[in-house]
Amino acid sequence: MKITVDVDCTPEEARRFMGLPDLAPVHAAYVDRMTKAVSEGVTPDMVGDMMNKWGPMSEAGMSMWRSMLEGMSGRREG
Repeated sequence: MKITVDVDCTPEEARRFMGLPDLAPVHAAYVDRMTKAVSEGVTPDMVGDMMNKWGPMSEAGMSMWRSMLEGMSGRREG
């Protein structure tokens, strides 16, 4: 036997039904910060600082990000 149930609801209604938190204020704050950072100009150093804050990385991981960003900006140290 096979039973199929179709539920027609908005994402907001599904979130409430499942008991999930409303992350709209967090999303809005994140978008505001990213918009501000982009409008002021993002540098490789700013991205590196952001990556450090997002989570722990080994020095090898940070070195990889640094070389990638330097390659994108056309700047090479060494």
